[in-house]
Amino acid sequence: MTKLVVLAVLAVVLAAAVFLYNRLVRLRNTLRASWSDIDVMLKKRYDLVPNLVEAVKGYASHEKSTLSQVTEARTKAMRAEGPADKAREENTFTDTLKSLFALVEGYPDLKADASFLELQTQLVEIENGIEYARRYYNAVVRDYNTMTEAFPSNLIASGFGFAREKFFALSSPEERDRVDVSFS
Repeated sequence: MTKLVVLAVLAVVLAAAVFLYNRLVRLRNTLRASWSDIDVMLKKRYDLVPNLVEAVKGYASHEKSTLSQVTEARTKAMRAEGPADKAREENTFTDTLKSLFALVEGYPDLKADASFLELQTQLVEIENGIEYARRYYNAVVRDYNTMTEAFPSNLIASGFGFAREKFFALSSPEERDRVDVSFS
């Protein structure tokens, strides 16, 4: 009788360990897939930006400094690896894109150009997709990290090398500041 109880307890423990291991694997794979989704959206943005720069060049050829900053920031963002580096470089890239659109404000003909407007619309759609992908990635990271740290799944996680992952976060506290818009 004692042997049966011990075997039943071992079977339950083994089944729980298998269940926890499989859940960790599923979360890790979802995490990797969601990171890949971010990469896909960023690639679309990287491919679109040279077209935007070319469209602006035609109207504002003397603004080479801003245009080269955008190109340089794009290159750095493309080379970044991992969530922390990628987040930092992406935030810098986004700031340079803002300066590009601020530059566009001074060229009414460019703002009315149909191809530029189409590129701008595509960029807005891509930016919305990136925002969604980042939020999804961070939600998966939260669930994964909770699994790797909570008992008893932390025993399985540490035993099989499941390590904590980093969130795709803001690179500086200033990015949390409120932006004031004035039409005067």
